Amino acid sequence: MKSWDVIIAGAGIIGVSLALELRQRGATVLVLDRGEPGAEASSAAAGMLAAADPETPALLRPLVIASARMFPAFVQKVQAAGGMQAGFRRTGTIALLREDAAPREYRYLSSAELHLLEPSINSAGHSAFFVQEDSVDPLLLTRAALAAARSCGVEIQGHTAVTEIRARDNSVEIVTERDTFSTASAVDCRGAWSGAPVRPRKGQMLYVYPEASVLQHVLRAPDVYIVPRSSGKILIGATLEDIGFDKSVDPSAIRDLQNLAAKYVPALASARVTQSWAGLRPGTPDDLPILGRTDIPGIFVATGHFRNGILLAPITAHIMADLIHGHPSPLDIHAFSPDRFPRTLK
Repeated sequence: MKSWDVIIAGAGIIGVSLALELRQRGATVLVLDRGEPGAEASSAAAGMLAAADPETPALLRPLVIASARMFPAFVQKVQAAGGMQAGFRRTGTIALLREDAAPREYRYLSSAELHLLEPSINSAGHSAFFVQEDSVDPLLLTRAALAAARSCGVEIQGHTAVTEIRARDNSVEIVTERDTFSTASAVDCRGAWSGAPVRPRKGQMLYVYPEASVLQHVLRAPDVYIVPRSSGKILIGATLEDIGFDKSVDPSAIRDLQNLAAKYVPALASARVTQSWAGLRPGTPDDLPILGRTDIPGIFVATGHFRNGILLAPITAHIMADLIHGHPSPLDIHAFSPDRFPRTLK
């Protein structure tokens, strides 16, 4: 039976980024995914690399900041190895919020400055701030990362649902519906499908295509975010629903999101909706990821990234590759230990 150094369950951006990092360090890697690789939460995300988002939990901020700094080099690596563009943009973000709620990284914008930067934005009574943040197209990034991993020799199998990860003698077995695979180390990167305590948190969003260019910066408002793409499309998101694995799209929720966006960018009221969909974010009880070794030798977990899976991909890959190779994490990850929850991941 063929064996690999590492088998990763889950071909989202977390699993594929880790596979690429491990392969570039010399490991043989197999990635298994329950569906089409890259088709779930990773490619359905908004792609805001919001390192200074005031809603980010304090314990997560060191990882978020470190990963944001890594992102330009990460994108360059993925694009070079995969031969595809990732839709990476460095235009910055305009945030609308209360003046006393702005982090120190935010620069206040007067009405005149806001109008100069984005004439189409209506602040709707909120204070406006600029923050130098990047964004990426998650669908393009995930496709490029998959291509990069394959080009480097990572084996990726879709439509191969992992049903169990277990220790066996001096190795680890990955059990699927059809086959059992053997490896020295295994990593659960299945996101919303990792099992309790991880649970799916549904988010509906849409793309619109305005007749003219109306927005260059990402816009974050109290009740909606708006993310322009280089293609001319504009993403509007997102709901946050705790209703299990339901991925249905509610037309009324999509209309509400477009109306909310039009409150801040009136030109979007008449923009044509080109696509709407729902993704499932992998949430945890404390809204923090689960990263690290389990109490079973050779079995690791990197899941539960909730809203930050795209942003945290580079640092997660680096941390987990270090742990798998027996090195300490470059950052303190004690707050994200699998031990803080009863071990029910299967």
